[in-house]
Amino acid sequence: MSAYTGAYEAIDQIVSRGNDADEALRQVVALLYDRIDQCSWVGISFVEEDKLMLGPALGEQNAEPTAIPISYENNVVAELGVLAGELGTEDRAFLERVGVLISPYCLVGWDTGGEAWSP
Repeated sequence: MSAYTGAYEAIDQIVSRGNDADEALRQVVALLYDRIDQCSWVGISFVEEDKLMLGPALGEQNAEPTAIPISYENNVVAELGVLAGELGTEDRAFLERVGVLISPYCLVGWDTGGEAWSP
């Protein structure tokens, strides 16, 4: 059994509840932050005009995170960033599965009109 089975099921429940996109993604970020060993930062960045714009994030980003592209219908729409200890194959596979689950929530036009993302 995977160390992430319970976390994956919890994320599936979050996205199945029908919450609005920003609330669901905030909850996913918080859950990942709590469940990934040695995690010091988790964030989701959205593709806006060919640039990545940071959305919901938690923790302290003091180094370059591991980036997992999030695709929807073969288009990269966002990136899941995780700053933790050494991420192995199982960790990356879990994060990629999370990316598939949350991809529809990353389609919202995250145009904040120049305002910073608010937690």
